[in-house]
Amino acid sequence: MKWCFLCALCVSVVGTNIVAVIDIGSNSIKSLVATRDPKGGIVAVQTRALDARISTGIGQAQPQLSQEAMQRGLAAIRQLLDEIAPLAPRHTVLVATSAVRDAANGGEFRERVRTATGHEIRILTGEEEANLIGRGLTSDPALAELQDFYVFDLGGGSLECLTFRARRVEQTVSLPLGCVRLTEHCVKDPQAPFSDTSRVRVMEICREVFAKSGFRLALPAGTTAVFAGGTITTTRAIFAESLGRPIAETSPLIDVPALRVLLADAARLPLEERKKIPGLPAARADVFPTALATVIAVAEIGGIGAFRHSFHNLRYGVAMELLGRLT
Repeated sequence: MKWCFLCALCVSVVGTNIVAVIDIGSNSIKSLVATRDPKGGIVAVQTRALDARISTGIGQAQPQLSQEAMQRGLAAIRQLLDEIAPLAPRHTVLVATSAVRDAANGGEFRERVRTATGHEIRILTGEEEANLIGRGLTSDPALAELQDFYVFDLGGGSLECLTFRARRVEQTVSLPLGCVRLTEHCVKDPQAPFSDTSRVRVMEICREVFAKSGFRLALPAGTTAVFAGGTITTTRAIFAESLGRPIAETSPLIDVPALRVLLADAARLPLEERKKIPGLPAARADVFPTALATVIAVAEIGGIGAFRHSFHNLRYGVAMELLGRLT
């Protein structure tokens, strides 16, 4: 997936208190340049995402980043740094999540990036990743009224789960349920339609991992569940395309029955046909059914009827952390 948002602030904020974050995710590598608004909230000046899929092979018993994946990742990072440079951020931070964290040669990739760019990669632990996602979500003004709620963020390598009470994190866990990881485990032929066997296996693994994790889905029935990350953003984009409206003008509420219908429609298509679904980036088409099955499994485990989508995520949490250093 590729997208870019350049708001009218770009010209006016150069040289002021802005920060930049590059999030090296399992599926895509994303940037955020941000500053504060007069009330202390966060304002996105520029965002960008490039598909790199550095997590290929993450489902192996001993995950390794391939040479091709590392080359794709480095090229994406360099491109994003070049795009960020004209805005002259006070701080630029690179963070990496599950793909680099779990790979036996993650340190090699980190050194390649440092040598090529001069920037160190901060490899987040699962707990750090979850907490920064939570911090990013609480920076979303659209969620300001929420007090007790769940947060989920699905990536290529892992699923981050949080519970908030009175807007404070009560529990966090990072689970090895990323859509690339599960696709490699459960889908025999990614070129073929997504079989019932694969769907059932994905859901079984989700239930097994949740049961062993100790994460409690114990808030009262009807509690808001917020979902962030590429899968739910893509889902909302598909729904927006079907309505002929920009994604930002669509409802952030995505009900689970609609997810089931979307999965059934996508699952019956072979990969080449799935790539043609309006709103679905071709680079995500192979893992999209697995990702949807995972989101639905979370809903079933937690008795959740709908998810509330937010664009705020890990990048926003890291940016909030950096902006705090400037005050």
